[in-house]
Amino acid sequence: MRGGAALEVTVSESNPMYRRFRKQLKGWGGSGEPRRGSCSGTDHVPVFEPERHIRLLTFNIQVGINTSSYRHYVTRSWQHFLPHRKRFENLDRIASLVGQYDVVALQECDGGSLRSGFINQVQYLAEASGIPYWHQQLNRNLGRLAQHSNGLLSRYRPLDVTEYRLPGLIPGRGAIVARYGSEEDPLVLVMMHLSLSRAAQQKQLGYISELIADYQHVVLMGDMNNHADELLTNTPLSDSGLIPLPDTAHSFPSWRPERALDHILVSPSLEIRRSEVVSYPVSDHLPIAMDIALPKGYLKKF
Repeated sequence: MRGGAALEVTVSESNPMYRRFRKQLKGWGGSGEPRRGSCSGTDHVPVFEPERHIRLLTFNIQVGINTSSYRHYVTRSWQHFLPHRKRFENLDRIASLVGQYDVVALQECDGGSLRSGFINQVQYLAEASGIPYWHQQLNRNLGRLAQHSNGLLSRYRPLDVTEYRLPGLIPGRGAIVARYGSEEDPLVLVMMHLSLSRAAQQKQLGYISELIADYQHVVLMGDMNNHADELLTNTPLSDSGLIPLPDTAHSFPSWRPERALDHILVSPSLEIRRSEVVSYPVSDHLPIAMDIALPKGYLKKF
């Protein structure tokens, strides 16, 4: 696996536009400190139980904004910058859902800024749902304005959790890799939020393909901003053998799902016991759920 600190710069830093954008981002961040997230620690988290089936969920929560029509992108756009009293009511609804799962990948969380009432939404959802472990990955630090983040919630203690910055023209996309089970043959979960650009997706999935190349039991989950057939035929994932949900698993927009942008893709070694798009319209995306089990032979090695 690549080291978490390693990242190939894909845009020349001598480019004036690139330097100007990075300088502007740094200015918005205020403190100028290195980007970093936070986590709960693992001492209080139960050990992984490989004999159980694992209930997975991925959910783009749109920083707690309840969007139920295209006009809300305009009329509620201010909520991306300013706090709103009903945001916590919506987060509580999200918490009641995620509490039914074992491992949850969250996208479009806020790590604690003006718009979220300076509340780390990943931590809030973990505590409100009773899930003991949480990890927040800060991907774009705009200081008090916004703390764009991914999140991981887990009922089991991971072997380790590593953050990766994904390549792209505009910085701010990341992946969280959590490993469970046996050190020699782990279950590897990769949680991500890919860029909108097809060119950036190619680079990001190439990077992720290298991360998972040496593992047998892999799950990719998150908002991938593309359909599964495109992801698994025309990107570096084409040789991965990963299994998607059916083509009809549409998750966006939540009020009239027409596009399959959110995914849980799994290795053939894993048994899929159940998979579904969860009808729970509290964001502009619907969550995706899947129950998986490790192969029976795995238990003898554990």
